[in-house]
Amino acid sequence: MPMRHRVLLAIAVTVIAGAGAFPAPAPAQAPPLTRIRVVHVPVLIFAPLYVAIERGYFRQQGLEVELIGTPGGVSSFVVLASGRSEVVIGGLGAALFNAVARGLDFKVVGPVHMERPPVSTPLVASKKAYDSGEIRKVSDLRGKKVSVNVLGSATEFWLQAALHKGGLTMEDVEVIGVNFPDVPAALANGAIAAGLLGEPLATLAEDRGQIVRLSDDFIDGVQVTAVYYSGEFIRRDPNLAVGFMVAFLKAARDLYGNGYKRTDVAKIVEKYTGVPATVVRRASPPFHEPNGKMNFNDFKRLQDFFKKRGSLTYDKPLPPGAYIDTSFVRQALQILGPFKPPR
Repeated sequence: MPMRHRVLLAIAVTVIAGAGAFPAPAPAQAPPLTRIRVVHVPVLIFAPLYVAIERGYFRQQGLEVELIGTPGGVSSFVVLASGRSEVVIGGLGAALFNAVARGLDFKVVGPVHMERPPVSTPLVASKKAYDSGEIRKVSDLRGKKVSVNVLGSATEFWLQAALHKGGLTMEDVEVIGVNFPDVPAALANGAIAAGLLGEPLATLAEDRGQIVRLSDDFIDGVQVTAVYYSGEFIRRDPNLAVGFMVAFLKAARDLYGNGYKRTDVAKIVEKYTGVPATVVRRASPPFHEPNGKMNFNDFKRLQDFFKKRGSLTYDKPLPPGAYIDTSFVRQALQILGPFKPPR
């Protein structure tokens, strides 16, 4: 082999051998997650939140979610407006309208669920009272104590609908507040004659022989829960606020149709509510709007209801634009595209 070729070959071997001496470039690191605090009540109707956490949808959007449990009502908005949380998943109650009237810094940005028969928050009575004949129908509740989970909450609107269907009004009963997990015990000890009980707790109590459903078809298509953002979160992290909505709607779409019947979904709900997955799969599921559409007329109906109940602290009705911001849903849909039901 000519000397020139031998030299070139030696150089090539040296280069190839030395290639391994240089470290491979380090893989690009994902940016750190931003922690946000989300106020919630651990019940079935808020399952999109739990599904989005467990399936990593929030992490895909750069978010790490810290959950803050609360019974709902006024406390949720105080936590939100005081800067102690960025997001609330909660009901559309008197507390919402009063907080807006006070000028608290937050917006309603999307829907969570709507009730369709059979509703996921039925009116129940104790099985003992039912079997004895004391309470067999809604009209038997006249003059008795009936519970909602929080006074002034959306469940009061549901109770009115259930009573109306049974020929009663809110004035025909004494309405008191009892948190959902405490309803079966309150029924058993006679503290209440009936109460609203959210799924999957209703099915669990039914399995245990504690309750019967007096009414579960009193609401059809009314939106009574929503996603709320603090004003600070909106101004500080608008892109993350859009990301939260993207993750939430992805999870809502996962629950469309028979989503709640899936074993993996039921196990997620079990993790966050403590109710066995086998019970979750048999519970009456809520409906989650897969495109995030909000019904402004439902807000008006609720505001009028709480005005008549004397629960509002102001006189002039609030226009929806004073407290609703649909821009985050619109931007999320630009990313996700419109939902197409599976065939």
